[in-house]
Amino acid sequence: MAAWLILLKNIMTDSPELSLLLDLLGKKEKLAAMLAPSFPIDFPFPDVIGKLKRAGFSYAVEVSRGAVETNKQVVQELKSDPLKRIIASPCPSLVRYIKAQRPELLPFLSQADSPMTASAKLVRQKFPGARPVFIGPCLVKKLEAKDYPDLNILAITFKELFVLFERLKIDGSTEDFVTNFDLLTAHTRLYPISGGLCQSAGIKELLTDEEFRVVSGLDQFEPVLDEFVKNKSIRLVDVLFCPGGCVGGPGIKSTDSLEQRRQRVVKFWVTYQSASKDNHNLQAV
Repeated sequence: MAAWLILLKNIMTDSPELSLLLDLLGKKEKLAAMLAPSFPIDFPFPDVIGKLKRAGFSYAVEVSRGAVETNKQVVQELKSDPLKRIIASPCPSLVRYIKAQRPELLPFLSQADSPMTASAKLVRQKFPGARPVFIGPCLVKKLEAKDYPDLNILAITFKELFVLFERLKIDGSTEDFVTNFDLLTAHTRLYPISGGLCQSAGIKELLTDEEFRVVSGLDQFEPVLDEFVKNKSIRLVDVLFCPGGCVGGPGIKSTDSLEQRRQRVVKFWVTYQSASKDNHNLQAV
């Protein structure tokens, strides 16, 4: 078994991050919950925000907001050099796969911040002193967090958030339905679906159909990476490791099909498209 797969297996069976988070909450540390945009699959909105606040988080941030910064950086890379060819890398599993299995592609990895790291930087700017806590569907985000010690990110999965609520006995409350994100945006809420980066970054207005590829899932993206090497006209590959995108992440508790998960994310996006960086009075989904 490849070393990176062994490492992934170990992450799935050990969670020091959850223990640390419970300790930090017990000490009433200043924390900012950063919810990945696939959260509607497992948690209804907005009561999940109320639960986070009652659990002890000072702030709640949509990682979709960080994805806006990721998009800006990817587009800038493409615009800065008409010959530039990149593999979009908001996915830490893909990055580690390339480092371990396809090192010849390392020069093509985008240098853009991932939505998680971009969100953590925004937390530092907007909420000084708050430690960013990423909550999402991806196990490998735990490793990515350790790649950026200066950002001091703590990463847990949606499954672990369920455990946290159980440990702290955080049940539903009518007060939760009037809560909202402290930092949000609607534009990039489709990021966890395959092609979400291209869709939200306006890549079709920047590149022709022949110049970019969208793909997800190990069996599907390997041939596309091979094509990228051979076909110099391809300038961008928008690739996610899990089938269907982050909606297929192993840190999700829901047993719904990929299509049902995708529809939950789309429903949240469609229902609240008017939401921007300013807070709105949002109702439950």
